[in-house]
Amino acid sequence: MAGGWSRDGAVQEQIDSTIEDALQRARSELPRGESRRHCEECDEEIPQARREAVPGVRLCIACQSERDKQHTTFSGYNRRGSKDSQLR
Repeated sequence: MAGGWSRDGAVQEQIDSTIEDALQRARSELPRGESRRHCEECDEEIPQARREAVPGVRLCIACQSERDKQHTTFSGYNRRGSKDSQLR
């Protein structure tokens, strides 16, 4: 069912595009390459089990946890372009 000026399926296309954007962003942030033996931030040794579990790992668990806490969520943009979102 279309609403307003949109055609049938437009809302689902917006949802699919938003999910695809989030997946691409998450994939781009995954570590690549060879794992480091010592953390880039605190220089603590990274356990062998972590290096095997996460190929390309650069941070120890403590530093990665801290970085994850500080990482802000990506809000993206309003694909529908509602008047409310344009006034902010």
